[in-house]
Amino acid sequence: MVEAKQSLGTPAAPRRRSVNDRELSRVAATKRGFHDRLAALDPDRAPTFDPRRTLRLRVEFERQLRRRRTQVAFGLLLVLPIVIALAFQLGGGAGDDSPQLVSLATAGGFNFALFTEFASVGFLIIVVVALFCGDTVSSEATWSSLRYLLAQPVRRPRLLRQKLIVGGVLSFAAIVALPVWAFLVGGVFFGWGPARSPIGGSFDTSASIWRLVVVIGFISIRMLIFASLAFLLSTAVDNPLGAVGGAVMAAVVSSIIDQITALKSYRDYLPTHYNYAWVDALSSPIRWDDMIRGTGVALVYTALFLGYAWLRFDRKDITS
Repeated sequence: MVEAKQSLGTPAAPRRRSVNDRELSRVAATKRGFHDRLAALDPDRAPTFDPRRTLRLRVEFERQLRRRRTQVAFGLLLVLPIVIALAFQLGGGAGDDSPQLVSLATAGGFNFALFTEFASVGFLIIVVVALFCGDTVSSEATWSSLRYLLAQPVRRPRLLRQKLIVGGVLSFAAIVALPVWAFLVGGVFFGWGPARSPIGGSFDTSASIWRLVVVIGFISIRMLIFASLAFLLSTAVDNPLGAVGGAVMAAVVSSIIDQITALKSYRDYLPTHYNYAWVDALSSPIRWDDMIRGTGVALVYTALFLGYAWLRFDRKDITS
């Protein structure tokens, strides 16, 4: 009986933890290499999480679509063509001494969409793309939720991939939505005639659609430069304003330097030099030379920026 009481009063011996468990408990989930060590634990033990189920795209899309900045950005893109159309209506159309794309803006829906692209590709679209891609990782750091995401645990490459996919899809949706909506607005205000080229001549409906698709595709590729730069800055700073503003400032500086003709061929390597090369799509036949060069420059910049973003974020300790 005494022995039974003594056995009842004796606390149970604690479970002996393995060396890997003891070492892992002292490593924060925000330190680099944590998830690799977590995956290297006893393979016979039942997994406590499935990395493929963390930070799902559907959840991330819902979060970003509900944010006020996403709604304001798309709202601005929807309002802009209406404001431009009303300005042409109130002003009586473009003057004879206006640039060619401006003078043809009221020729129909296609030309109005092309003019809207011409007016916005130099700054507005860059700002929207930088907003969607620069406010990805840095916003989580601002909300103090980045460490929480890594502690779930979400692997760092997966976190960057999911964030980049969502930011890229939203950016592409904005690039496509602006000319499509401008075409509809221009059709309502100025008719549905086929596109007229500022170089001379006009295109039938199928050729007009094809050229508008080429313009949208080329601009989407060119915007990869500023999307990847904003994403890189988003992994380097804790404030979304720094990431978005840094990408926009780089575009502004590049545009200013591009005006210095003394640089000659060196200007070809500036991020903004080929932003208006899509105008060659309005010639007959389409001139592809500058658009191909602009595509190559954009892909090189994108690969460099995204590669460095992955490398830098994988090696840094998240302390904010």
